[in-house]
Amino acid sequence: MDIDQIKELIKTLEESGLDKLTLKDKDGSEIHLEKTAQPSPRVVTEHAAPAVVHQVAPLQSAPQQPQQAEASVGESITSPLVGTFYSAPSPEDPPFVKVGDMVKEDSVVCIVEAMKVMNEVKAGKSGKVTQICVSDADPVEFGTKLFTVE
Repeated sequence: MDIDQIKELIKTLEESGLDKLTLKDKDGSEIHLEKTAQPSPRVVTEHAAPAVVHQVAPLQSAPQQPQQAEASVGESITSPLVGTFYSAPSPEDPPFVKVGDMVKEDSVVCIVEAMKVMNEVKAGKSGKVTQICVSDADPVEFGTKLFTVE
């Protein structure tokens, strides 16, 4: 099973009313997704050996370095999971958003990588991006402030 298939399973689980999803492959591999208190499901992968649980441990402290000197007033866009913040789809591409850009609720503002899965983060609110609170490739925790939107 490849990353895209796993991402699609995670998306299906998040959009459904289900709490758990288990899928067995022809070769005996098993994927088990389960919703937790956090918005991201945990992934358990089993082969013929005992279960291997892949979970990201909480970070001690996520460095937050504002890219804009002045403090902004407004609503925060926060990280929905623990992982690594990326401002663009790839190093060669421009960032999803810059300070001054207008975003809508369904606008993708960044990617948070967790367990080699690239999770798109949507704004969840409409407005103008007034601050980018983390740098590219910074580790983030659940609830880390990523952007400020007015």
